[in-house]
Amino acid sequence: MAPFYKFGYFGTETSFVIALLLGIGFGFWLERAGFGESRKLALQFYFKDMTVLKVMFSAILTAMIGLLYLTLFGWLDLSKVYVNPTYLGAQIFGGLVFGMGFAIGGYCPGTSVVGAVLGRIDAYFFLGGILFGMLVFGEMFPLIEGLYNSGFMDAAKVSDWLNIPTGLTAFFVILMALVMFLGAEWLETKFRKEPQQ
Repeated sequence: MAPFYKFGYFGTETSFVIALLLGIGFGFWLERAGFGESRKLALQFYFKDMTVLKVMFSAILTAMIGLLYLTLFGWLDLSKVYVNPTYLGAQIFGGLVFGMGFAIGGYCPGTSVVGAVLGRIDAYFFLGGILFGMLVFGEMFPLIEGLYNSGFMDAAKVSDWLNIPTGLTAFFVILMALVMFLGAEWLETKFRKEPQQ
């Protein structure tokens, strides 16, 4: 029965080792997908290469369906899986800042680490910006604490928020993903220009 750590199958030290290995594996596959290059990531904002959107929605669907079936078969106790608390106001604001940084710099925090490991100079500048932003956030925290705590909803789930069954929520997410995949393909066809011979 999972989650294994919550049921005491291994201790804290082993969990750190597993987390490190998972992180290395995640970074490896990000690099293999070409996500260590800012130009490829930035092309999604010009609708020329929507690989990031497709990969992210594929990951969401894989995780969601996997969790549902593992719970259905009794192999996972979903109530033991940690869910980050929702701060709706702060997360909307943070999402806008994140999106602006992604569009300007061509990286997200994870892919900037991959780019830095590959020796890309722009990734080092991006990581420097992240560290500077963290410093500013820490120094300004007393002034922005109200925004930081705005819209607190505890460990909210969409199915609980909409008061509909989890399976129906998953069905709507799958439909949304299909629409996004089709939309991404249409945008790529419309905006991608083949190199001239």
